Amino acid sequence: MADTQTRPTNSGTQLHQRTATIDGLKVFYRAGGSPQAPTLVLLPGFPAASYQYVPLMRRLAPTVHVISPDYPGFGYSDSPASSTTGGSFHYTFDHLADVTEKLLQTIGATRFFVYMFDFGAPVGFRLALRHPEWIRGVIAQNGNAYKEGLGPNMQPLNAYWANRAAVENQVRGVLSFAATRAAHLEGVRDSTAIDPDMWTLDQHWLDQPGRDQAMLDLLYDYRTNVDAYPAWQAWLREHRPPVLLPWGSNDGYFPAAGALAYLKDVPDAELHLLDTGHFALDDHLDDIATLTADFIARHAG
Repeated sequence: MADTQTRPTNSGTQLHQRTATIDGLKVFYRAGGSPQAPTLVLLPGFPAASYQYVPLMRRLAPTVHVISPDYPGFGYSDSPASSTTGGSFHYTFDHLADVTEKLLQTIGATRFFVYMFDFGAPVGFRLALRHPEWIRGVIAQNGNAYKEGLGPNMQPLNAYWANRAAVENQVRGVLSFAATRAAHLEGVRDSTAIDPDMWTLDQHWLDQPGRDQAMLDLLYDYRTNVDAYPAWQAWLREHRPPVLLPWGSNDGYFPAAGALAYLKDVPDAELHLLDTGHFALDDHLDDIATLTADFIARHAG
């Protein structure tokens, strides 16, 4: 790293845990740092929630206003019954984006940098298309927007999208403890560096009543993201936001090809391929915190 980079402190700045009522649902979110500082909205991925960002948020909060929500059906937010089982809530990415959009409007966060990981990319790009004026810059950490980035672990979903009823029991296997653990360990250099609390907490939330159906609905709806990739790419070409790509290059879900593809539409994107897997924050927190703090400092003006 160059000596001129902004290095985040490790001061343990306090985060605040809050809730807002959105469309009758309790939506949980974490926030920290000064509201007068540049804002970073961190959008979680499957199967986690805002807790996955707590170490990064603490590193950044001395200089950045950090916000991270739990989507409905994730973490501490309400989990209404799925419409596919007779409930009232449609677990689609459009709906997650609706709730996130209203939350950010409610708390007054409508101009920000966005950190998008995994499921966070479909939510983040929907917000960007709806409100391009909200986005100051994009940080995509294994947040895919290209067909080239659909790795081998995503390929079984093709059969699910083609015939949901026939394949759903097979796809349900991705919600198991073994699959959750494997997702954290695949592609990492040193498995002893990965805190088992990460996959244990992920599995705790997956095992809550009704969450399995919410996740199956979203995995089925992921096909709409693939269809939307060209629109997201067009948005990148048109608006040319600053883009940072701290990417776990050994990711079996969204491999390095997905990061490299961004350069077609944003040639000056800042690409950093990290020798790790899908959950790059598990073992590259220091690297990503430094890159993120420096990126925001340079583009916040």
